[in-house]
Amino acid sequence: MRAENPSHACALVVVDELARCGITDAVLAPGSRSAALAIALHDDPRIRLHVEVDERSAGFLAIGIARLTGRPAPVVVTSGSAVANLHPAVIEADTGLVPLVLLTADRPPELRATGANQAIDQVNLFGRAARWSVDIGVPEDRADFVALWRSTVDRAVAEATGLSGPAGPVQVNLPFREPTVPLTDDGRSAPASWSHPLDGRPDRRPWLQVDRAVRSVPPAELGAFAGRMLSTERGLIVVGSTTARPGPVHDLSRAAGWPIVAEATSGVRTGDRAIATAHHLLAHPGFARRHTPDLVLRIGRTGLSRSVAGLLGPEVPQVLLDPDGAWHDPDRTVSDLLVADVGLTCAALTEQLAMTTSSEWTDSWQRADTVAREVIAGILDADDVPSEPRTARDVAAAVPDGTALVVASSMPVRDLDQFMLPREGVRMIANRGASGIDGFVSTALGVALVHDGPTVALCGDLSLLHDANGFLLAPDAPQVDVTFVVVDNDGGGIFSFLPQASFPGSFERVFGTPHGRDLQRLAAFHDLGCTEVVAAGGVTGAVRDVIGAGGIQIVHLRTDRRANVELHRRITAEVGAALDRAATATP
Repeated sequence: MRAENPSHACALVVVDELARCGITDAVLAPGSRSAALAIALHDDPRIRLHVEVDERSAGFLAIGIARLTGRPAPVVVTSGSAVANLHPAVIEADTGLVPLVLLTADRPPELRATGANQAIDQVNLFGRAARWSVDIGVPEDRADFVALWRSTVDRAVAEATGLSGPAGPVQVNLPFREPTVPLTDDGRSAPASWSHPLDGRPDRRPWLQVDRAVRSVPPAELGAFAGRMLSTERGLIVVGSTTARPGPVHDLSRAAGWPIVAEATSGVRTGDRAIATAHHLLAHPGFARRHTPDLVLRIGRTGLSRSVAGLLGPEVPQVLLDPDGAWHDPDRTVSDLLVADVGLTCAALTEQLAMTTSSEWTDSWQRADTVAREVIAGILDADDVPSEPRTARDVAAAVPDGTALVVASSMPVRDLDQFMLPREGVRMIANRGASGIDGFVSTALGVALVHDGPTVALCGDLSLLHDANGFLLAPDAPQVDVTFVVVDNDGGGIFSFLPQASFPGSFERVFGTPHGRDLQRLAAFHDLGCTEVVAAGGVTGAVRDVIGAGGIQIVHLRTDRRANVELHRRITAEVGAALDRAATATP
């Protein structure tokens, strides 16, 4: 590598070290002060560069890439308000434990607090949300700066992927003096002003290799908890947002004789041990009372179902297993925290329990689950009017094996949780850190950019509109194949389930927020395919057809918010009545 000036040298070294750390993708929102980094990324064939116009969308594009790969995709932005627009993505990365590296170009110190254009106080801008934040200093023609830049990149990647705590966002602030490109301001070649080697470690190794040991539970504690499980018939495994593989969790379920209540986005709602209708079963007071467990093993962050949360009261002993020691306990009901790798711990517990166990306790959960599934299917399939619950159920069942299914916050993720049946072969992704609808389009596009199979995104109309700028990817970007299934109820459907709905005078304007926009015109503006579905039975075929067509596609169907509330209430009532009949018929 040959540098023409300190800014050029810094950018070349930073990009080279990112590649040495295993970074394969980066995201850029264009600007002037970040020019050196932009050119270096563009010219390095080891890193795929994705260009977004909107910085907020760029941050969430990187989140989508990181959620699928587990690696950060560095985000490069120019100085000023461009950096502030990354804050929503930083919040999601912090609360959702997503690796994110922000390379924020800055004005040099002599231009700060002087009224200079695009000069704000960027240092530690994200406060405690960042795992680590550093201002790297203005590049200078000094030999020791190469080691500084390389070791800083290594630490940034390590901190983002969980060096000092859970994975999360990191900010590296890079103030550049002009020239920021290897030319003078008038466009002529500049005299070389960098006089030191830029080389890294031999064999393309990082400057500082970071190795982590996987955490395991000490043998004494493991044996003690295995003993508690062995002596507990009425146990339950509850799984929320996690990156753990489902296999070891299911093996432990069989060994313990405990059923699994797994949120749809956990990836563990697979096989015959998962209770798909737990939300509906536990909404029935009698069932919940009869099925209060004596011990619960919790994995990941839960919170989608109020009825499941209601079961996990302070009187129920609960053990939380988390690899990072994350404090997933908003109701203050957890009694023990096991800080260890989920897969290794489940496998070790399974070995200690030694054999597959069946129990009347699990059988009673599965019988009730069968009853509830039949009731729900009967209601959803009774007519061909599109509904949000049926759409969620049918999309989850219809996508082919190998699909990444990205689901938006608010009602879509709840409908998926309440109505998705267990199945294998789908990678579930949701931004449930801060549970916002912002950045959804970009997150889905980020997933699609690095996913080898189909990507399908289930969302509401507001989630799509809120991040419509995400579709402004650079025209020369590689083809992105992603299908957006958009349930359009002209507003915010979740508010109809909340106490605000009791105030009709203000409800529509300040909560329902009907927008009246035609999403087909939005699709035409962005040159997207758009398929209108008018019958519930047409969703499955439409999704399969547009996946085969490739590119960015929208499958659009209209629903009614009031009808959706009534449908949910009817399902709750009829499942409850069926459980009462089943309880009466049981000897």
